[in-house]
Amino acid sequence: MSSPTPSKLSAASSRETILARIREALRVPAPPPHVIDRTLVDVPHRSDPSTADPRSGFPALQVLPADAGRPWLPDGGDTPEERLAILTDNLEKLRAEVHRCRDVAHAAETIADLARAASWQRVAWHHDALVADVVRALSCETCQVDGPSGSDKELLESCQAGITSCELLVAQTGSILVDSRRSGGRGLSILPHVHLVVARVDQVVGTLGDALALTKQRHGGQLPSMLSFITGPSRTGDIERILVLGAHGPKELHVILVG
Repeated sequence: MSSPTPSKLSAASSRETILARIREALRVPAPPPHVIDRTLVDVPHRSDPSTADPRSGFPALQVLPADAGRPWLPDGGDTPEERLAILTDNLEKLRAEVHRCRDVAHAAETIADLARAASWQRVAWHHDALVADVVRALSCETCQVDGPSGSDKELLESCQAGITSCELLVAQTGSILVDSRRSGGRGLSILPHVHLVVARVDQVVGTLGDALALTKQRHGGQLPSMLSFITGPSRTGDIERILVLGAHGPKELHVILVG
């Protein structure tokens, strides 16, 4: 019977050394270093057996409250006015265009002006009370993706623009939360060259956590099959770190804020 080679013995010794250091580190109390307010976190001592994972014997992971991380996250605003200002600023930094409209009629006029200026021939849209009101003002051909025309891929690619509503808008990141029920699935917000989102100012929330919590509360156990955060027009910086818009989706994003 052959004996282990020196290289195998060395590898086994190194492995045991690394695992021994990991086991030692896991036994040392280490409160989360990023938490400023310690009153938000109750860190159990790692030697307490009641906090151990029964499978490994090591302390279980602790889920911190949302407020514990807020000091380190971008500001989402405390009032509706602050949230709206932060959202607008973030959207403009992301190269999205924000159109403030006093009412639905003004929103319809704004979208009709965009269509005429860009000579849109065909626009796709998903039914929503707010979207339906603005689509009526368009003089070009319109295709309702949840109607008789359906959401055919080739049809959507032939449309110059797609108009959707949204679930919520997130001030913290300048993101738009769309879903399959209100926004026509993935295709409508990705395939046309321009994406227009029509929303009311009362749909603006402060943070990503607020958006997810409110969405869960609204839908309960029946969440839509698709939830997606859109943060600015499609972009990539893969080639020599040069920013290119419209690489994998719409080159333009317009947010029509009503109210």
